[in-house]
Amino acid sequence: MAVAEESEIDLSVDPEIRDIGDVPAVEVINTVAVHLMSAAAVKLGLADDPDAAAQIDLDEARKLIDALAGLVTGAAVNIGDQHARPLRDGLRSLQLAFRETSSIPDPIGQGPGEKWTGPVS
Repeated sequence: MAVAEESEIDLSVDPEIRDIGDVPAVEVINTVAVHLMSAAAVKLGLADDPDAAAQIDLDEARKLIDALAGLVTGAAVNIGDQHARPLRDGLRSLQLAFRETSSIPDPIGQGPGEKWTGPVS
């Protein structure tokens, strides 16, 4: 009886949910981090687009970078240095780009994500 119940449960699960269940956590974390990085880069005007400057939105970039910093900092212990290092490098590049793009720079240690990463200069 228990076997029949399990197969009924498996059949009722949406295929997309089963697919994401097969993806290792490190891949999900990396994918989310890359999406946050890409969105932040666009909001900083770093897109490979002639109208990139028109897309600058520092308020949005700040939110994305802060979310990325929290994710990378929180996940680093669990995903290992080989996965965390490139994410930290990308995050630092975005933090520096934010500082360069902003006409009124934040004090050191108060820029986007710096509450998670420490000061970036």
